[in-house]
Amino acid sequence: PADEAGVRPALDPDALLATAATAGFLTRDPRGEVRFTAGVYATVLASTTPWPAVAAAHARLAAAVTDPIQAVRHRALATDAVDSALAADLAQAALDCRDRGDRATAAELALLAAERTPAADAEGALRHYESAAADAGRAGRLDLARRAAAAVTDRTARPAPRVHVLLAVIDAAGQALDDVGELFVRAAAEADRDPALLAAVQLRLAWKANLADGDPVRARSAASRSAALAARAGDTETAVAALTMRARLERILGDPAAEHTLAAALRDSGAPHPTGLRNQPHFLRLRHALFDDDLDRARDGLLHLLPLAERSGEAEDVIEVLRSLAETQARSGRCRDAVGYAERAARIAADAGLSPGPSWYTGALAEAAGGSFERARTLAERGVRASREEHDQVFLSRNRYALGHILLITGDPAAAAEVLLDVRELERAQRVADPSVLRWHGDLAEALAATGRQPEAAELIATTTAAARDLGRTGVLAALRRAEAAAAEPAEAERLLRSAADDFAALGLPLEHARTLWALSRTHLRLRRRAAARAALEDALAIFTEAGAAAWQALLTEALDRLLAGASGRALTDAEHRLAALVAAGASNREAAARLFLSVKTVEAMLTRIYRKLDVRSRAQLAAAWADTGEQPA
Repeated sequence: PADEAGVRPALDPDALLATAATAGFLTRDPRGEVRFTAGVYATVLASTTPWPAVAAAHARLAAAVTDPIQAVRHRALATDAVDSALAADLAQAALDCRDRGDRATAAELALLAAERTPAADAEGALRHYESAAADAGRAGRLDLARRAAAAVTDRTARPAPRVHVLLAVIDAAGQALDDVGELFVRAAAEADRDPALLAAVQLRLAWKANLADGDPVRARSAASRSAALAARAGDTETAVAALTMRARLERILGDPAAEHTLAAALRDSGAPHPTGLRNQPHFLRLRHALFDDDLDRARDGLLHLLPLAERSGEAEDVIEVLRSLAETQARSGRCRDAVGYAERAARIAADAGLSPGPSWYTGALAEAAGGSFERARTLAERGVRASREEHDQVFLSRNRYALGHILLITGDPAAAAEVLLDVRELERAQRVADPSVLRWHGDLAEALAATGRQPEAAELIATTTAAARDLGRTGVLAALRRAEAAAAEPAEAERLLRSAADDFAALGLPLEHARTLWALSRTHLRLRRRAAARAALEDALAIFTEAGAAAWQALLTEALDRLLAGASGRALTDAEHRLAALVAAGASNREAAARLFLSVKTVEAMLTRIYRKLDVRSRAQLAAAWADTGEQPA
């Protein structure tokens, strides 16, 4: 941050700052302080200005700012001379920043302290560089972590500090662990036979195996080795983190030992502490509560952890708690809260320079619940690209799932099926066995049934039902019953949907409950029960409205309008009826023409008439309107 006093008198500071703030380059607080929204702007400004002007500006700022931490920072930046007193002031300022959770500034100040320390105090400089690396790792500042690590490895041959700073760089990389792959080999070699150092390296190898390599089995083995090495070294903190990671992987793999391992980690950990919160058992216990649809417990616990994460200054901790809160609130029907938490997580990730893939995934889910399906799709597509670029297999499958879910809901089952089939392959490659972690199974079964691939849908439902029953995943079973209803005879579909709706209501999953009532409304139409269809649709709309599910409200309002207006396939000719059924099931114009022995031009003309009669403007809207008539897909 800088103060307006640093602007040249010849310029109009208010006008310049207002323009920059409007453009999103900086923010201004009520005290008049200015903060660049991205470090690149400050870096470019400093690098293109002559050194005497930069030094003079920092000297003026040191005298003008009211924050003592910023004052000492500007004092240091106003000179390149070594000064033991200034180094001590910088070290104290770094400690103060650390205490108030500002790890990024702490890292910058510790680096300055090291650089201003006289050569005679080599050990003091080394300690400052180590502190800078640790703070940068926790703040996700890869640039600062690399600078500090290079300084340490140049100045000492001792294994412990060398390994610690290499691990700090790995930590700063966040999800992009493939970008620092060579550091794992270096850290393991430097650790030699030291069990504490090897435990720390194995823990990071477990993270990489899961996130970057998509291999939870290998990750579980590395976590187990880390726990054993840490226990041998008497390093309780690393042992707890390793047990927590093993429990996380056991849950993914459908291993019943997961809860026992998590209980062991909780027993050894004591109360949660701010540092590395996302890797502690207290956080994982709340993630498991989310997976188990115990949403009140998950929300209450996450709200308790959020201030701890914020005080720690570890960007990834704050992001993970906010993401979990967004997912919890979306599922429990607090849609506006979900969007707010997701947006906060995305902003912090952007400010810290961390991978956007996880935050975009959560943003897509939150927007699909309480925002707009268009924004949700955009975020999911961005998340897919980011995860591919960073070789993040976990969030590649999650962002693909979010995209497939949105395509299905907005009336494109053919595209949804292709995307979700890709998710199935990704999940199989990662050997994910617990269907509660990422709930793509029901959506894929619905998409397959809607596109005439009922045998594939039935096989998926049968295999997933068996796994969900063995693990006691009630919410997953309810979603599978809803998917089964999509291909069932009307009477059986009604029974399945009523059962699923009751389970969703009991679990406190209002969006799933309302979505199931919408499907029930369509089933009533198939049974020629228009009054019952209207009642189910109105109940679903009321639930979505109370939850603040804006996008769903719009979909169901359109469906109710069609129902009340009597818009149905009966207004079509027989030939139009057959074509509408094929297109609603996902057939292209060329495929429909071949099936109906017509030319593509004739199909295009007929489709224009169908759109006009049904008051729709796209294939996706046609599919939704067709479903609301109660007609069976071709």
